[in-house]
Amino acid sequence: METASFSVLELFKLGGVVMWPLLLFSIAVVAISIERTIFFIYHNLKIDDLYLNVSEHINKNDYNGACDYLENFTKRRMGARILLSLLKQVKSGKTFSEHRAEKAVETEAMNCISSLENGFNFLTALGSLSPLTGFLGTVTGMIGAFRSIAEATEVNAQIVANGIYEALITTVFGLIIAIIAMISHSVFNHITDKFALRVEGVCSNLISQMATESKEVQNTENS
Repeated sequence: METASFSVLELFKLGGVVMWPLLLFSIAVVAISIERTIFFIYHNLKIDDLYLNVSEHINKNDYNGACDYLENFTKRRMGARILLSLLKQVKSGKTFSEHRAEKAVETEAMNCISSLENGFNFLTALGSLSPLTGFLGTVTGMIGAFRSIAEATEVNAQIVANGIYEALITTVFGLIIAIIAMISHSVFNHITDKFALRVEGVCSNLISQMATESKEVQNTENS
């Protein structure tokens, strides 16, 4: 017995009208995933090397050198932008304030993380809408199958086959799209959370180091 095989186009046709919104959802999920992947690769999220170099400059009380170093990386490295916002609090000539430094870092970090999270809401929405749309196709497919039974004088498997095809195909496609969307969202969200956590730790260390250096400078000037 020969097993029936279908191309993607034939499966799309068998899925009925509900396949059109599923097609749009799949294109959107793939497009957002590719765009976010390119964005994450382009914006290097490593920060440890920046931290070590900046820390060495702070030990030498060379804040101008640290700022010059970071400015070379601000275009492609978000960590450099965040650390630069911290160092500018000292470079501005004002008395060092931990609170002001923390606020500057928090503001810049929120801007960077917000840009990293662009598209996350769409992935979540598509991950929820896709299976629901697939289940809608399941319902319409079963309605079509029962209508064929009601209109037929003799009932056999071929009469309800198209309706069942539509019901199952839309469900499968909806679930596949949802799985891809949720995997992409989970991966990108994990990378973003890891970056945010590392930035918090690095900035906390640098603020403590800068506060210590500032006190030592003040003690030297007073003595």
